[in-house]
Amino acid sequence: MPAETSPLSGQTVCGKDGRGPLRSFLRTETGSASVLLAATLVALAWANMGPGTYEAFWSTELSVRIGTGEVSLDLREWVNSGLMTLFFFVVGLEARREFDLGELRERRRVTLPLLAGLCGMVVPIAIYLALNAGHDSLHGWGAAMSTDTAFALGMLALFGTRLPDSLRVFILTISVVDDFLALAVIAVAYSGALVLPALLTALGLFAAVVLVRRTLGVRVPALYAVLGAAVWVALLKSGVDPVVTGLAMGLLTYAYPAERVDLERASRLFRRFREQPTPELERSVRRGIASTLSPNDRLTRMFHPWTSYVIVPLFALANAGITISAGQLAHAFTSPIALGIFLGYVLGKPLGIIVATWLTTRASGGRLHPPVGWGAITAGGTLAGVGFTVSLLIATLAFDGARLAEAKIGILAAVVGAFLLTWLVTSVIGALPKRSRVRALLGTGTTIVDLSDPVDVDRDHVRGPLEAPVTLVEYGDFECSYCGLAEPVVRELLADFGDVRYVWRHLPLTDVHPNAQFAAEAAEAAAHQDGYWEMHDLLMQHQGDLRPKDLLRYAEEIGLDAERFRKDLREGTGTARVAADVESADLSGVSGTPTFFVNGRRHHGAYDIASLSAAVRAARQRAALQGVGRQD
Repeated sequence: MPAETSPLSGQTVCGKDGRGPLRSFLRTETGSASVLLAATLVALAWANMGPGTYEAFWSTELSVRIGTGEVSLDLREWVNSGLMTLFFFVVGLEARREFDLGELRERRRVTLPLLAGLCGMVVPIAIYLALNAGHDSLHGWGAAMSTDTAFALGMLALFGTRLPDSLRVFILTISVVDDFLALAVIAVAYSGALVLPALLTALGLFAAVVLVRRTLGVRVPALYAVLGAAVWVALLKSGVDPVVTGLAMGLLTYAYPAERVDLERASRLFRRFREQPTPELERSVRRGIASTLSPNDRLTRMFHPWTSYVIVPLFALANAGITISAGQLAHAFTSPIALGIFLGYVLGKPLGIIVATWLTTRASGGRLHPPVGWGAITAGGTLAGVGFTVSLLIATLAFDGARLAEAKIGILAAVVGAFLLTWLVTSVIGALPKRSRVRALLGTGTTIVDLSDPVDVDRDHVRGPLEAPVTLVEYGDFECSYCGLAEPVVRELLADFGDVRYVWRHLPLTDVHPNAQFAAEAAEAAAHQDGYWEMHDLLMQHQGDLRPKDLLRYAEEIGLDAERFRKDLREGTGTARVAADVESADLSGVSGTPTFFVNGRRHHGAYDIASLSAAVRAARQRAALQGVGRQD
């Protein structure tokens, strides 16, 4: 079991930290927003206190030479075109993970955020072009279009529980579309004169990457690193900005959940190493554990903290520094460049996202609908008006000198303006009556269902009202200590909410818990005498005493027919039922215990009373709104 998990977020065997990949990503982005803001302020202070030293430092040339080949860039270009490649690599990893495991694995759900992201770029560009018509600054339109994920999600965290969690997924999806299209714009509109031989070389190397992925998978990570670096150099020499390499490589890196059979194999390898700790077995254990996690998971965990806490703040430090004076500010806000960027983000972004979402919903007859309510969509649109990282990157490609300073002022002002507008929107939503507020935030659309085998009250073991609007399903193991920690939380939850039904499904992890399978069969044997929940409670109270003689004693304690109980255990009458639960767990991608589902949606994160209560309340509110929607 992982050492870094807290008692109420761990899982036995699973090997994960109890948080979903998307939730981990969001938390890292949120935490890095403060570092990014600090780097921006340092850059501004440095540029104003020592403008000569600021520019001199970032203009320093740095050359890398291997044999007769050489790459020579100044420090700012190394950050913008070199290190930022890793940032876009992580963006590509996150996009691929959403397609493979997240909200976008239902492909129809891609259409709406794709159109919203596209329209959320077109409208700001149109505003910029309108304000700069007739000026030679027209070519800087790319600086007014792309959302900064880190800043947007960091600002979203400041509003706490005012906005639903599913809005984060919506913003993230739009940001990924944003970044993908922005890189295409950089490659086409803001690259230098093309050098065809170098471009063909880059395309050939990328084809080699695709071929290696199809034949060898990612069993040789160093080969991918070498090929990726070669593509980057070839694109640099071709005149195309090489940051597109990162996004392309990230999108090729597939994600998949940890499979139970792989985890069991890793457990067997570890037991062999425990019996005979040799270097050969140690390598086998490391390879076995690594193979249980997808390349996407491993690379995200490796690179995401570096991009969030080092690379993006370093980018801000290298590019956000501008000298600011009252006269310069007055001039900047009469400049079509600054005004075009500011209004494009603060007004154009939310307008484009809201209109595209509304038109798509209406045109599809409701088949394509947003994952949240229209109030949350409006707040998401205003949050998307935070443009920083890619906007600065394009501004440095499009402008220099005084015009670049004007563009930077517009970009920084848009960050402040987007925050203030979001605060205003959330304040208006918060002032609505409770029912209207909930509807504005959650909407009435259905959410994606992760539980493959729906609850059947005639088959499943159910505690609570059979017709309750909220169902909490737990896949558990009677010998799992984490399940033992979750048990009093579940009891408290059921006591607090009178309209929740609770379902226990078996997932005995026999490779680490030798008594778990027999204990699960004992619970099923008790069920044949209508004593399932009494046996369940005793087994959870005595997780360390689950030997056959203990099980027989528990049967007698709850008044079961001991002979019949013993006969059912001996004949394995509950084996098929336990196997069916295990099969349903596999179909739902469950590989560790405890794993919870709330109304069919997998619960990621801690399972303390506050987290589970929040999930239940949200599910109850959504169920009520869906009922109203059906009546309407």
